Amino acid sequence: MATITLGGDPAKTVGELPSKNTVAPSFTLTKSDLSPVSLSDYKGHKVILNIFPSVDTGTCAKSIRQFNQEAAELENTKVLCISKDLPFAQTRFCGAEGIENVDMLSDYKTGEFGRDYGLSFADSAFETLHSRCIVVLDQNGTIVHTEQVAETADEPNYKAALEAIMDA
Repeated sequence: MATITLGGDPAKTVGELPSKNTVAPSFTLTKSDLSPVSLSDYKGHKVILNIFPSVDTGTCAKSIRQFNQEAAELENTKVLCISKDLPFAQTRFCGAEGIENVDMLSDYKTGEFGRDYGLSFADSAFETLHSRCIVVLDQNGTIVHTEQVAETADEPNYKAALEAIMDA
């Protein structure tokens, strides 16, 4: 379990993020059209997993906007924004914000992604939601960078994630 904070109060996750230099665990999530998508669908691409509690929080929205802007500049790279929000909420947010360069994916059906990646909250007001994390994968699906943001209200280190993708 990782210990992070939510509004300054301690909170635990169900596990630890997968280790660097290991193959990312496979997953199946739901796209905005309610169809399934798997990590294997992104084979051959560099991938940034931008993981967060909900599109309806200010920090989460800011991270989506930031990665949407950055993703437009990245070659052979996909940014996957992952939460447990319903796909309808994700679609509404993207439409209102003009988000076009990231893939919004939902773990609402099973929560397996959050458990398998060790990042779901185990307690606190956000219990079962995803904690704020970044996982960067190279073209072979190997993890080259991870970040578990220590305080949920804080933004991730965009620069570190982007440098990792450039080096991958």
